[in-house]
Amino acid sequence: MKALFWLLALFALAVAVALGARYNDGYVLLVMPPYRSEISLNLFIVAFAALVFALYGVLRALALTFGLPQRAREYRERRQHDQAAAVFQDAVRLLFEGRFGQALKKATEAHKAGTAPGLSALIAARAAQRMRETQKQQGWMQRAKLDDPRTEAATLMLEAEMMNEARQFSDALVALDRLQAKQGRHIAALRLELRARQGVKDWDGVLKLARQLVKRDALPVEVVREICTQAHLANIARRADDLGQLTTYLRALPDEERGNRVALAAARSLAALNAEVEAQKLIETVLDASDDDAWAPKLVSIYGRLAAGDQMVRIAKAEAWLRRHPKDASILLALGRMCFRKRLWGKAQTYLDASLAVEVTQEAHLELARLCDQLERTEEANKHYRASALLDAR
Repeated sequence: MKALFWLLALFALAVAVALGARYNDGYVLLVMPPYRSEISLNLFIVAFAALVFALYGVLRALALTFGLPQRAREYRERRQHDQAAAVFQDAVRLLFEGRFGQALKKATEAHKAGTAPGLSALIAARAAQRMRETQKQQGWMQRAKLDDPRTEAATLMLEAEMMNEARQFSDALVALDRLQAKQGRHIAALRLELRARQGVKDWDGVLKLARQLVKRDALPVEVVREICTQAHLANIARRADDLGQLTTYLRALPDEERGNRVALAAARSLAALNAEVEAQKLIETVLDASDDDAWAPKLVSIYGRLAAGDQMVRIAKAEAWLRRHPKDASILLALGRMCFRKRLWGKAQTYLDASLAVEVTQEAHLELARLCDQLERTEEANKHYRASALLDAR
């Protein structure tokens, strides 16, 4: 449509010029003594226009002729730039393909050509690191730091990642601290820091980072839960010899991070420090709040071994659990132990026999053997000792 419009306009202009020339009677008088020449105005206009176009053509031809070396030089530069860009793209592609030797070669060529020198150096450093050529890796990292200030953050991120992979976690944290001073920490940097904190066993730092990442929805909840569990287990183990520090730590423990494994480690540590009342409260809190899928028989086993405190209160609590889990051998065994401790011989034997009926265990046989010894039923006690020894032999 646009082309048709211009065509019509051109035809209209031609008609206007033709009509104007037809009715134009003017002339041009050229005088150069002793000569004089008289021509029509229309012819003069046509000749003048032709002269202008001819002059333009001559000047244009001269400009093209004298500018040929410059254009040839610019063409060669564009060609070299395109070739260098293609080499850089090949380096990136080869790195992702896992062809690290060729990636290192192409990145070296791109760096020499001056194509994104900082990024080319980083690609070469990563390729060298994958090939376990430490000296080359360090050399390229130094070049990346010097060649292009714009890649400083990328250089620090790559350095931290490679230090983590080399298990040099302290060096990784140094690089991440420098990154934070420059640009702060984004999610990818927080993940790298989390790995480094785990490596240096800074479990309080691990917990802090894990909570930040779960708020940003940067890690699956299951992964964060496992990370927090490992951190709490390590912190409990560190405080296992100091009751004050341990109880303070457990009081500050968030309920959503108080899983069965953490509760089990805490209960064992409290029992080892003879803080049986604290262990009792912890176990009762966890088991009362747990559903059938999260039931922890090992906690019940520790509960049955606690000797301090009011045994009758514990027996009542365990019997309440038994009503929820009537076929749980660990609850029956714990009740048998507590009844034995309170010298309730009949109830103790009933619970221990019921525990064996649900699951045959060495512990139940040993408790029954002790009970029979207490009641001077030697033959029956020996039978349970032998059954316990046979289970131990397996």
